[in-house]
Amino acid sequence: MANSEKGQDYTPIEDDEDVEPEEGRRAKGVGWRNLSYTARVTISFSLIAAMTALVAIGVVSVVWEQYFHAYTQDNMSAVAETTAEQIAKRYAKVDKFDDSVLQPASNAITVYRGVGMQVVDADNKVLFDSTTLAIGEEGIVPPSIAPQQGQENMAHAPIIVDNKAVGSVRVWVYGSDKLLRAADQEFRDRSYQAMIFATIAAIILASVLGYFFARTLVRPIRSLTDTAVALKEGDLTARTNMQGEDEISQLGQTFDAMAAAVERDRKLERRLTTDVAHELRTPLMAIQATVEAMVDGVLPVDEQRLMTVDSEVMRLSRLVDSLLKLSRLENRANPNKHELVDVGEVVSGIIATHEAYVAESGLTLHYKADEDVYIMGDPDLIRQATANLISNAVRYTDEGGHIYVRVKRGETMAQISVRDTGIGLTPDEARMVFQRFWRADSGRDRESGGLGVGLTVVKEIVDRHDGWVQVEGRKGEGACFTIHIPLCDESGHRRKSSRQTGRIAKIR
Repeated sequence: MANSEKGQDYTPIEDDEDVEPEEGRRAKGVGWRNLSYTARVTISFSLIAAMTALVAIGVVSVVWEQYFHAYTQDNMSAVAETTAEQIAKRYAKVDKFDDSVLQPASNAITVYRGVGMQVVDADNKVLFDSTTLAIGEEGIVPPSIAPQQGQENMAHAPIIVDNKAVGSVRVWVYGSDKLLRAADQEFRDRSYQAMIFATIAAIILASVLGYFFARTLVRPIRSLTDTAVALKEGDLTARTNMQGEDEISQLGQTFDAMAAAVERDRKLERRLTTDVAHELRTPLMAIQATVEAMVDGVLPVDEQRLMTVDSEVMRLSRLVDSLLKLSRLENRANPNKHELVDVGEVVSGIIATHEAYVAESGLTLHYKADEDVYIMGDPDLIRQATANLISNAVRYTDEGGHIYVRVKRGETMAQISVRDTGIGLTPDEARMVFQRFWRADSGRDRESGGLGVGLTVVKEIVDRHDGWVQVEGRKGEGACFTIHIPLCDESGHRRKSSRQTGRIAKIR
């Protein structure tokens, strides 16, 4: 208020976050890194063109000065020699120097403008001098302005008569120490101008080409950026849709594949949420309803009710246990055991514990095993993988069906196959069976349908044993899952084989 009364202006100070410090603005500037990629490529092309042109001009200048000087000297020497020959022919006829003998010199300076000429006799007496032809007033002959004899800016040619030098012709160019006539100098200057214009044109052309070249490179990069931003904002359907065989196109195709995988995983995660909610809600509601009924006295607290609660609790336990097993396998929480495993013996134990389970489901279990099938690995994980395949076959096979378990010794691989006569698989479903939380649509509503992690656990286990899983099947005719793990001999030495981790074979 005091400031207002005194008439002073009051300017509010803005928040520090909204004011960029002066030092920061100066430091930011417009540096090379702050330029766009297009601008940098364009400038680079221009600089390359400029440096190339400058180097070319430098080289041409050196060559030009050296050889053009020699060229002009040869021209003047030729003028001197031609004049000397003509004078010699005339001298041979009269045996003395007179005006008629020296006439070729007068003719030469008329033809070659800007050129000076002297003719001297054997005693270096000047007989003809183009610089003293114009006689001044009162008959005064002006002094000669010819260069001193012996200087490099003068061409010489002897006048030879009967093999004897009777004189010589001297030629020079006015105002030039390199025997350059006005026409020669003009030609040289215009040549340099042409090179400068060519340099400017080359820089402009290189800039234009660099700009469009950069735009061509930036366009797919910008497409990648826009797609990445769209994915970041939640549009999982965004794709670059790049085609081609170049590196950037391959990058775009890989990026699209990654985006498709992210979209697929997100859908599977959402599906997992629905499945988990559905799978957990059913036993929880059953437990809650039974317990509340017993608490309220509606139902008696007897063995049958408690068994119902226990059954639902066990179902919840199995679901949680499956998720924990998958998480531990993927995170490598537990190290693999590394011991010699008799596959037939391990699988025989699984068959013994699952016979009653399979029979209760109204199915028939068949088992056959080769002898001496050894691998190096973790027997507990092999049991778990085989049990998961048998449980999966039971889950998707109707009552009265058959399940065939086979242990076979191949050339380099041990094979554990589980074949059923259930609902089967389509080729598209066969490519999806090992993905986390995936279940066939035909099995989602089945009462016995699982959570969709059993086969994923199988694949993780087989991967950890350097093996692969083969899937064969046809819709309505059943499916066959075969585990392939490298064989070992009884001493534990692995047989030579190529690793095919996670491979899915063709569907029959």
